[in-house]
Amino acid sequence: MAKTIVVKQIGSPIRRPEKQRQTLIGLGLNKMHKTRELEDTPAVRGMVAKVSHMVEIIEEKG
Repeated sequence: MAKTIVVKQIGSPIRRPEKQRQTLIGLGLNKMHKTRELEDTPAVRGMVAKVSHMVEIIEEKG
């Protein structure tokens, strides 16, 4: 089984640059307090790092 991480959106994309908004959409997050279980890859980790002020890693599985 592949490693996964659970990511939760904790910040609003209002008044943020368009690139950060698009990164949130790429992660599948578009509403406050929404969570997603994503595969733990370098690409996903990089996206989370770019918007680390708006998301939180809740859990790492695998």
